[in-house]
Amino acid sequence: MDISLSDLPSWAGTLLQSQLLAAALAAMALSTLGGLIRRPLPHLGRVLRFGGNLALLGVLGLTALQVMRISNPSFELALPGLGMPRQSVEGQETHIPMGPDGHFWVEALVNGEPRRFLVDTGATLTAVSQDWARQGGINPAEGRMPVQLRTANGSLPAQLGTIRELAFGNIVARDLDAVIAPGMEGVNVLGMNFLSRLKGWRVEEGVLILEPRVPQEG
Repeated sequence: MDISLSDLPSWAGTLLQSQLLAAALAAMALSTLGGLIRRPLPHLGRVLRFGGNLALLGVLGLTALQVMRISNPSFELALPGLGMPRQSVEGQETHIPMGPDGHFWVEALVNGEPRRFLVDTGATLTAVSQDWARQGGINPAEGRMPVQLRTANGSLPAQLGTIRELAFGNIVARDLDAVIAPGMEGVNVLGMNFLSRLKGWRVEEGVLILEPRVPQEG
């Protein structure tokens, strides 16, 4: 049994896969236009160049903050809502907009504790980091054989545990198997063993739509 995990996005990947790219291009165009008209219209040219440069710095700053927010759990606590679209309940479904990094992220309660999960359809099992497993009371199950966790850095042995309750939107999953994965601090993954419990799921126009078998109150 194994599980594949998506790599964390790089700075360039985060920018290229998000709406920030359009903002960055617009900022560069504004700065370039300011340079072109600087001689005939010096005052307007300076204003446009300053505005374009300032906007570009803002885009780079937001990109850096989003990358730090994804890769650093302590930073996640400091900036809980920056730049990441929120899931919502619409009718009998939970809608999860694509994040600026091109992935779908879920804000869930795990045994009553808030945690973020990357939805990964290529992962066989749900996976949680060792630190978050300890904090959330997810302990290795006695008598269960370790699994080999396949990552970008090779295979690692990992223990299996059980999430008593994972809830978000109008979805509640109980007694969900999860790999307690070494070396993936700050990242949790929702795998196919979670998605297979749903009545259905699909992606439409950049939104992941999850339909539970028994909808819960959001």
